[in-house]
Formats: sequence, structure tokens, C-alpha cells
Amino acid sequence: HDMQWDFWTLSPESAHQVTWLMGDRGIPRTWRHMNGYTSHTYMWINAEGKQFWVKYHFKTDQGVETFTQHEADQMAAADTDYHTRDLFEHIRDGEYPSWTLKVQVMPYEDAKDYRFNPFDLTKV
Repeated sequence: HDMQWDFWTLSPESAHQVTWLMGDRGIPRTWRHMNGYTSHTYMWINAEGKQFWVKYHFKTDQGVETFTQHEADQMAAADTDYHTRDLFEHIRDGEYPSWTLKVQVMPYEDAKDYRFNPFDLTKV
């Protein structure tokens, strides 16, 4: 695990992700039960030509569920395809997972003077 920690400590942009990984939500029980977030900031341009910076947040409608480290270790040893199979089987059976899309929006000009750099991957 030394190489992993070397990467994390030498890549400050990974700090936010490492915080999630080592926190309570670090090991999702299924892909259906996890939120998703964009790291990068994207630009939207509306019909009037106004520019906005945006980040996407995909919130699971199934609720967040996680494995304990012990459960994850057991699952990894027993079924390395567990997450893929779970998602496939639920979709096959008509139990379609869903996520609600939420968007952080910042007017284009606000980024210049914002209290932190909105393009910094270590910030939300």
C-alpha cells in the first residue's frame, strides 16, 4: 500500500477523494447505493449567451448504503464481480436505479474573485 499512499501524499488534488474513501461512505454496498460527483468544473452557456460554471452532483434515489471493511473484504474474496452483477441483475429484473441530478452553479465572473479557486479539485 506504500505506492498508494505515496500517490495520495504527492497529489494534493486527491485529498478530497481520499477523505471520502477513508470515511463512512468509502465502500459502497452497491453502485446503486452511491452518490456521484464531478471533480472538474464545466461551463454552461444559456440561450442569452451568459456563461456559468457548474459542478454536477448525482444523488442516489435508493439511499446510501455501505459495506464495513470486514464485509468488503469478505465480498472481495467471495465475488469479485459483485457490484457489476448487482447492477446488471437489478436492471435485467426491471428494477432500474435512479439518481437525482443537482447542480452547483456560479456566474462566470464570480470565479475571478471567489474566496477559493472553484477549479481546484480539492474544493467543493
